[in-house]
Amino acid sequence: MAKRPTRALPADPPVSPLIRPLFPHGGAWDPLHEERDDRDQSYIRRVRPQGSNQKRLLEAIGSHHLTVALGPAGTGKTYLAISSAVEALEESRVDRIVLTRPAIEAGESIGYLPGDMAEKMAPFLRPLYDALSDRLGGKRLRALIADGTIEIAPVGYMRGRTLNNAFVVIDEAQNCTYVQIKMLLTRLGWHSTMVLTGDPDQSDLIDGLSGLAEIGRRLEAVSGVAVVHLDERDIVRHPLVACMLAVL
Repeated sequence: MAKRPTRALPADPPVSPLIRPLFPHGGAWDPLHEERDDRDQSYIRRVRPQGSNQKRLLEAIGSHHLTVALGPAGTGKTYLAISSAVEALEESRVDRIVLTRPAIEAGESIGYLPGDMAEKMAPFLRPLYDALSDRLGGKRLRALIADGTIEIAPVGYMRGRTLNNAFVVIDEAQNCTYVQIKMLLTRLGWHSTMVLTGDPDQSDLIDGLSGLAEIGRRLEAVSGVAVVHLDERDIVRHPLVACMLAVL
């Protein structure tokens, strides 16, 4: 029986001169020219930063108990934070990972969601699962969640807790109010690391309700807290994302 011919993948489009200035790093990472391999990848222990700001972020996470990462979508804030959390867990520097994010819909009402609390929260927490699965693999991730080593929880379930010996990632913090972020930050316990991530320009809350920008501004004056700003040059999605964010 004759083999069916395989269809070649379409070639990447040429890079516009308007896009090239977004990647001034010479031989550094370029999403249009990076070698692609779509096969399953084994777990990579170390994540390589793709720019100076991402490098600063990883260094800040490694040397501070509290780091605030502010920047537009696609700059790797969440992925780098979760990668650092997995690395800390693998090296036994923490006993568990706690991830939290607000359950806020992006400008539309999804309506009633069936199931228990975990099933209702699953759509909102999916990006965290994806990043963890990429770093740990699905089977190991499920085992770590089952035994409580990794906990993924909505913001509303964090009040009253003290998180010791943990790596805590607060994601999508632009959708938290000032009071909520203050509550989350004060969960930090002994021998723990906390990373707060968000984009102050993409809040789904009513205008003026997000507390992320003000929290970031105030924490910059606190010694022992690192506030790292990322920008369009750090975006690791398609270059058009950076171009669009520059004009939108």
